[in-house]
Amino acid sequence: MATQTDVVVIGAGVAGYVCAIRLAQLGKKVTVIDRAELGGVCLNRGCIPSKALIYAGGLYERMTHAEDMGFEVQGVKVNFAKLIKWKESVVTKLTGGVATLLKANGCTVIAGDARFTGSKSLDVKTSSGTQSLTFNQCVIATGSVPTALKGFDVDQKQILDSTGALSLQQKPKSMLCIGGGYIGLELGMFYAKMGTKVTVVEATGGLLAGVDPELTRVVAKKLEKMGVKVLLNTFVKGCKKSKDSVEVTVAPANSEKTEKIDAEKVLVTIGRSPSSQGLGLEAAGLKTDAKGFLAVDAQRRTAVSHIYAIGDIAGQPLLAHKGSKEGLVAAEAIAGKKTIYDVVAMPAVIFTDPEIATVGLSESEAKAKGFDVKVGKFPYAANGRALSVGEPDGFVKMIGDGKTGKLLGVHIVGAEASNLISEAALALEMGADVEDVALTVHPHPTLPETLMEAAEATLGHAVHIFQGKAR
Repeated sequence: MATQTDVVVIGAGVAGYVCAIRLAQLGKKVTVIDRAELGGVCLNRGCIPSKALIYAGGLYERMTHAEDMGFEVQGVKVNFAKLIKWKESVVTKLTGGVATLLKANGCTVIAGDARFTGSKSLDVKTSSGTQSLTFNQCVIATGSVPTALKGFDVDQKQILDSTGALSLQQKPKSMLCIGGGYIGLELGMFYAKMGTKVTVVEATGGLLAGVDPELTRVVAKKLEKMGVKVLLNTFVKGCKKSKDSVEVTVAPANSEKTEKIDAEKVLVTIGRSPSSQGLGLEAAGLKTDAKGFLAVDAQRRTAVSHIYAIGDIAGQPLLAHKGSKEGLVAAEAIAGKKTIYDVVAMPAVIFTDPEIATVGLSESEAKAKGFDVKVGKFPYAANGRALSVGEPDGFVKMIGDGKTGKLLGVHIVGAEASNLISEAALALEMGADVEDVALTVHPHPTLPETLMEAAEATLGHAVHIFQGKAR
């Protein structure tokens, strides 16, 4: 006989487990199903492990490049296997915390593959057999998977995706990263700091598609300084494996001329695709779009009103914090609360070196929307805190509307951009003017002062950079 529950949540990533806990807080009987592990990609194979390694890479770089501060450091070595073990310990602590929270809130967790058998029923294939469940509502939070590249079959030994790149037990001598997006650059820069010879191949004419080119130029400069070879407007044509390396054939766009590059490891990072296969969606009356996403309304309902979708499967942007927010909205909607997903501006962070963080409209987007665009920039090189910690590269770029004074967007490239962007996100959510940011007293000496000074620059009266006659 089938087991009845109020709500089934398929997927225990940062969208699913947040939704499940909130549902339980609101008095619902919740069953959570996940085929892999609690915490999903973010905690196990994405955000957390990658940022742990990126931090370690930055620490190693600082230890080996501190001559200007008077440090003479020699003989620093990295036990790579131990570093990976430390990374895994961080993951274990966080995933264990998720398990504890789900249990404490009374959620039932089933490890297995879920497949719909009807609009209010599904089967779960587990290691011990198949369980049948019926439900009143369901939340699909199955996340996404690395996009495959024809001719480059991932074996996690020589040809890797992001999962394999986060679990290598030895530092490779060389690595070719296919794709100059955020995943390729984050992991590529980490390995470059560890001493790996890194080549990045990108099919388009620029890195980090969709990011303001002014910001990406700062990262590109650091890549050059690190000795990372970047090939833009270049396509991969195929590869040939040997015992110790992979020979990759590349060619410039609109050219028949090819080049062969040997690398010990090849990292495929051309994007992520929604994990919507194998769910039996048609049995529930659901159909994805051509890219595999499920359409949702403001409360994250799908075309079947009692089935919701959150996180990556619900569409762009594919961000962990976006999924968590959607999880809260869906849970409260199921519980009958008046709620909608009405985020004014969704912040995004790229953990390159230096970091990039953005929220709101870019300069080009603001112009396209017809705003009277006012732009102010403040460089890290003019900030006392940035100089005192050896981080002079980068700037804060602020976008405002000259007619209304409203803040439209903030874009940061520089140290701790990931921590600075939340102030800008809050200002946008509250409908702040640029002047509100400028008038807010920021403690000195700190990096957040760059936001205040960028606001002053947008208004035409920055103090710590020369702008000519103040407005």
